[in-house]
Amino acid sequence: MQLYALGLNYHTAPLAIRERVAFGPGCLGRALHELADGQAVREAAILSTCNRTELCFAGEEPRYAADWLARFHSLPLSEISPYLYSHPEREAVRHVFRVASGLDSMVLGEPQILGQVKDAARQAEEAGTLGVLLHRLFQNTFSVAKEVRSTTAIGANIVSMAAAAVRLAERIFGKINDLCILFIGAGEMIELCAAHFAGAKPCAIAIANRTEGRAQELAGRFNARTMKIEAIGEALPEFDVVVSCTASPLPIVGLGMAERAVRARKHRPIVMVDLAVPRDVEPEVGALDDVFLYTIDDLAQLVEAGLGSRQQAVVEAEGIIDTRVNGFLHWMQARDAVPVIRTLRQHAETVRETELERALKLLARGSDPSKVLEALSHGITNKLIHGPTRFLNQAESEHHAEAGELVRRLFDLPDS
Repeated sequence: MQLYALGLNYHTAPLAIRERVAFGPGCLGRALHELADGQAVREAAILSTCNRTELCFAGEEPRYAADWLARFHSLPLSEISPYLYSHPEREAVRHVFRVASGLDSMVLGEPQILGQVKDAARQAEEAGTLGVLLHRLFQNTFSVAKEVRSTTAIGANIVSMAAAAVRLAERIFGKINDLCILFIGAGEMIELCAAHFAGAKPCAIAIANRTEGRAQELAGRFNARTMKIEAIGEALPEFDVVVSCTASPLPIVGLGMAERAVRARKHRPIVMVDLAVPRDVEPEVGALDDVFLYTIDDLAQLVEAGLGSRQQAVVEAEGIIDTRVNGFLHWMQARDAVPVIRTLRQHAETVRETELERALKLLARGSDPSKVLEALSHGITNKLIHGPTRFLNQAESEHHAEAGELVRRLFDLPDS
């Protein structure tokens, strides 16, 4: 059984592909149970974010997981296979460490990904698909990410998606304090965006969410009003900026809704920032003359500004990760040796019990104790070194030196 990481991300696949293989929160439990069938895949976790969908699993063959991913989403494998990557063992461990540390993110060093990886591990544990191997992997992953963040400057001068959204609005309107902002959703990304926009003191903020309690919680923090998702169509003309990030499987803002809003606004521009995967705003909306629609991929150029200053931190982080990868692989190899160690100990115990039983019988017959102990020690010694001695005697001539070195290291013998 080997460890693999298989999936696609913003490096390998466009948004149009990523949104087709994204996992909504409601289907993750079922997906994990289907993937970890106990035969081809023994353990599994699924990380599904705006930027990536990845399967981390222990099994025999990665092709099975690729087939399953396509089948689960009712897609031909040929449609997604050009975008898939598959990392075995060492590269899989390194990849997971890099992802959690923010080294593989669109925004280098962004902190949200670690929480998302922790959620993926928690969901796998709840589904019963997090076995000994993946549990140890994720515990090491969290430790590595913490070390990277605490000992390097990987998060310094970070340009977040939230900050990038504010910059986009400033590009179109010049300043924020005259604008009305609508946030659709109430998750972590919306919370971050709301904090950034609120700092620029806009004219008004509204939050639309399916769960009213969460919307009211955010509204209280940012002096905003709330509305129901169903009311967005009627209220949309009021807003200059719309930022959306929900888990809805279908678009919330359609072309017709956007056209009506543009007409009602008398063609005043409106900025829409769609951070959701799958998308919350129909792609056709971006073709409207007075709508500036940006997806999560469009924000990539803005988040590269601080990259240069963090290059040394990347080098340091990669060094930490390489060291910790070696440590984890050493643990895996030691784990593979456990059955052999157990068998060796059982063999030694059998030898000890056999020779002890013989010695006790001799003592019961009145034999000289010193001779019995001498025979006991010889018996144990001869039986324990019988295997290595036979191994040396049976080694082919061209392998004599290699066999001798192996036995010397095994028993920690002096070179002489």
